[in-house]
Order: sequence, then structure tokens, then C-alpha cells
Amino acid sequence: MFSIGDFAQLGRVSIRMLRHYDALGLLRPAHVDPASGYRFYQAAQLARLNRIIALKDLGFTLRQVASILDERVSAEELHGMVRLRRAELEERIAADAARLLRVEARLRTIEREGRMSTEEVMVKRVAPVRVAELTAVAASYDGEDIGPVIQPLYPELCARLERAGIEITGPGVACYEPGDDGKVVVHAGMQVAAAPGEGLDVEIVDLPAIETAATIVHRGPMEEVGPTFQVLAHWIEENGYRPVGLAREVYLDCPENPRDWVTELQMTVTKL
Repeated sequence: MFSIGDFAQLGRVSIRMLRHYDALGLLRPAHVDPASGYRFYQAAQLARLNRIIALKDLGFTLRQVASILDERVSAEELHGMVRLRRAELEERIAADAARLLRVEARLRTIEREGRMSTEEVMVKRVAPVRVAELTAVAASYDGEDIGPVIQPLYPELCARLERAGIEITGPGVACYEPGDDGKVVVHAGMQVAAAPGEGLDVEIVDLPAIETAATIVHRGPMEEVGPTFQVLAHWIEENGYRPVGLAREVYLDCPENPRDWVTELQMTVTKL
């Protein structure tokens, strides 16, 4: 048998932790000297100690750990718990990282307030355009809801057009329309010259002309489009217009690095 100090070293825990587990009834010493009160442990008890530490690190309370151990959880079951917990932690880390990126984007928006001029806004007529599109629904118009919905649509759309032998004739165009309960219908389109027809696994539609569009070019990733929209909003207000619907996005240039993206925002406006 091992003294509590030796057992703590072998189990890579503190003596204080072993005393705590003893007090809770999680891991009793194999023997306690009646005269000195010294605790002694057996090598076989390392298996229970390992399970206690593993379950605690998975986020279970010590009360829950005791309950699980009383049911004699197997190594295979522990592996399953570890895999599940790993997936949960990875999902949480990804969500936290995405939240941090959104906060940083908002901070950059705040830092750039007033630096862009409303002179960058142009009013023009946008001609009608034919697109092949895929449609999905986002929970809201918030960037954190739009991004995950629209991003996978374009690779899938391009793959379908290639399989159908339909040539892409111009940049991508994204349109949005309000849905039910605050949701937004997302239309991801690529300009084509093909006619609508049966048997296609994409929809061919004609986007109508915009007679009066307030337009501005945004440079960089769409996650950082906030300052550009602010400039557009100031111009609309200062010039006596009001927006109609949600802006179209025309992806003029989308190289591999999103920092080099060039996107035109086209907002339908009307005079107050």
C-alpha cells in the first residue's frame, strides 16, 4: 500500500484533494492506521481516482460524479462522455470566437464613424438582371444569422450551374426579403443568360430594375459592412429619402482573401 503522499504523486493530484474526496465518500483510503490516523491507498484505487478526475473535468459536479461511479461507468462509456463533451466545448469555443469577431467588427465600426464621406454614395437606376438562385431562411437580418445561411449557398449554386452547363455571366447578387416572425428570406444568385426551364435544380428569375437606388461600394469582408451602411443611412436622411426594403448586395470582386472583397450595396429609395 501507499501513503497518501505517494498515492497523490502517482495519481497526479494533491494530498488536500484526496482528503476532500475521502470526506465526501468519493474515494476512501484502503486502510487508516487507528493509532496515527494515516491514510493508505492501493494501486487499484487509481482507476477510481482517474474516473473521478475525468468526470469532474467533463463538468460534472462531485455529487454527480459519485452517482455515476456508483453505477460503475465503464471505460467505453467514459470515452463516449468525453467525445460528447469535446463536441460541446468545440461548439462553445466556435460560438465564442464568432462572438468575439462580431464585437471586434462593431468596435471597428465605432472607430470609423465619421471617416467615410457621404460623397461616396451614388444615385442611379439599376437595370433588371437575370439570375440563377438558391433560397434559404435566416433567423433575422443580423449578420450572425445571415452569414451562416448565405455562405454555403454560393458554392452549392456554382456547383449546380456547372453540372447543368449554365454559364455565369456576371457577379453574384444577394437579395433579402422579410419573412414571418422576424425571419429573412435569403436569395443567393449568380447572373446567367439561361432561360427558365424544367429539370433545373436552380431557380432562374429576373430581378426587377431599381428606378432609384442609393449605392455605395464596400471594401472588405461583409462582417465589417457596418460603417458602409452608416454612411448610406446618413446620405438617405440628409437628402430627404427613405429606404424601401432591404439592400441588394452585388459581389463585384471576391478573391480568396475577404479583406480584398469589393461589394456594391444597392438600396431602393424614394423621396419622402
